[in-house]
Amino acid sequence: MITIEEFQKIELRVATILSAERIPGADKLLKLQIDLGTEQRQLVAGIAKHYAPEELMGKQIVVVTNLQPAVIRGVESQGMLLAASTDDQSQLALVTLQRPMPNGCRVK
Repeated sequence: MITIEEFQKIELRVATILSAERIPGADKLLKLQIDLGTEQRQLVAGIAKHYAPEELMGKQIVVVTNLQPAVIRGVESQGMLLAASTDDQSQLALVTLQRPMPNGCRVK
């Protein structure tokens, strides 16, 4: 269990996916360019078995924006998208918005 204060440290924001492409040699990873309203960032996400790059363009997603950057397969990831998956990861769905919102909006 975490406290509400600990949860409030996690910065969740709305972002729109601008582009997506496969990472050569990595069958599970996609490189995404996202728009957070005041800046654009790059994410690496393990969603390639569930989403084709072309179906992600323009989707609004929820992103953790205050994680330290990580290098995954030689590509820097500057945040993490949220997704739900079954325990065996046979099914995965991105956390998306029910209606359009401005990029950068805080998710609480």
